[in-house]
Amino acid sequence: MNNYVETDNPGFVSLSELIPSSLEIFIEEIDSLASRGMVPLLFFGMAISESLHLPDNLYGKGNSKKRDILLIAAMSNREKKKITILSGLASRGDSFNSLTPTHPRFHLFERELMEEWNITPINHPWLKPVRRKTSEIFPDEYGKSRKKEIPDKKDLYNFLRMEGTQIHQVAVGPVHAGVIEPGHFRFQCQGENVFHLEIQLGYQHRGIEELMIGSTPHRALKLAESIAGDTCIGHGWACAMIMETLAKQEPLEASHQLRAIALEMERAAIHIGDLGALGGDIAYMMAPSIFADTRTRIINSTLLLCGNRFGRNLLTPGGVSSLPDSETVKKVIAALEFALNKASSTAEIMFDSASVLSRMENTGVISATDADTIGLVGPAGRASGLAVDVRLDHPWSVYRSTDAFSGKQNYKQTGDVLSRALIRYLETVDSLKFSISHLEKFDTYSISNANPERPFALRSNGLSIALTEGWRGEIAHCGITDSKGNFTRYKIKDPSFNNWHGLAMAVRTNGISDFPLCNKSFNLSYCGHDL
Repeated sequence: MNNYVETDNPGFVSLSELIPSSLEIFIEEIDSLASRGMVPLLFFGMAISESLHLPDNLYGKGNSKKRDILLIAAMSNREKKKITILSGLASRGDSFNSLTPTHPRFHLFERELMEEWNITPINHPWLKPVRRKTSEIFPDEYGKSRKKEIPDKKDLYNFLRMEGTQIHQVAVGPVHAGVIEPGHFRFQCQGENVFHLEIQLGYQHRGIEELMIGSTPHRALKLAESIAGDTCIGHGWACAMIMETLAKQEPLEASHQLRAIALEMERAAIHIGDLGALGGDIAYMMAPSIFADTRTRIINSTLLLCGNRFGRNLLTPGGVSSLPDSETVKKVIAALEFALNKASSTAEIMFDSASVLSRMENTGVISATDADTIGLVGPAGRASGLAVDVRLDHPWSVYRSTDAFSGKQNYKQTGDVLSRALIRYLETVDSLKFSISHLEKFDTYSISNANPERPFALRSNGLSIALTEGWRGEIAHCGITDSKGNFTRYKIKDPSFNNWHGLAMAVRTNGISDFPLCNKSFNLSYCGHDL
């Protein structure tokens, strides 16, 4: 008998359908699914409370005593386009054989599980904090316990150190030169050559998952828009689907269309901005000057649609805040057509420049094997040759009936900065064409029909999961409700969670002066990772 449940994207599972296993069996089941090619989407724990109605046989299979933590794992079955949900039981202080040595994609999930619930993955090769760098749960560099109070909290995080008379460390951050988010980078170098980069995050931890608990649908959506400020639509749509699935509410077709248009406009705007920034990093100054103007035209078009250049307030539980009239649609189409032509002509000149190619080619390379091993997602993964895209693997809404994103790219995916830049350009073209095409056949409705008034109560004792393809890659949300229909656990994964380790690998064997270029080719989110 299989102890898991399959669902779609978005999907709903009643908690009564879950058959939690013991921790040992739970890990064995995950290992079995991962060995068959499934990959982790989410892997987290939650406290079992009296308000959570679980099956009567909760402590049946392999459980000899009562546990207080429910473990949930969501695995992607790309072949079947299904999401597999497993559950297990544990208590603080428990341990299990780490999956990471066999399935490295689990390395951050297991570290997070230990950080939050003190459940130890035995033989984990890199057992360090994920966000809470002063956590005393983790052992010191000698493997000894840290139960005693340590006065100087900053020493709790142990960076890898290389030894040698020619080795030196370069520490960057958490405060950086620009107006950007905080994060610490520790380089191990010999001269200018980088042997190892370790990235310490957590400075932006705001507790968004905790704030979601007990939130009303409208407040939860506002919080989701704040997970990563440049991914309002990507995260907002995932959150909206969670609530709509739990409430059994289906948005109008026009709302589906506008959400997809906004998501692709968000993707195009950020990609174009990053192409300009990449040009600026290598002193190709035509790129930032032209791409900045092009990006502005796209986000100003988003402003026309919802009153905010980054898409805030466009999405509402059950639909969208308003639908554009015919004049607004014409203005947006004109702006996007201009952006498409300008971005295409500028990018073609840029990628034909010998100076640009010489700086981007063979810089920051991640092989397809390494990318697959660590689980890169989004453009970073596709640039290394991985066929990963939620729009294809787990299509939802409009993406179930479109072939606009076939996943085929007409260039050699070499996993370097050039490949990551090229795919950003090609995806910009695809996204703008998609948005223009759907706007041209967009049926306009009166504003009152955008999101008709209707009760919005979430089903009790349910689990809902939703995936979207943000501009950085795979976004995953999971909401669990208690017996009163309130969120009792809300789990979020931003694509930066997958990809920060990819940046650390990309810098190896490169000059330290190549780091800004490698960094911008990923352009990962600190707050999206830190939550």
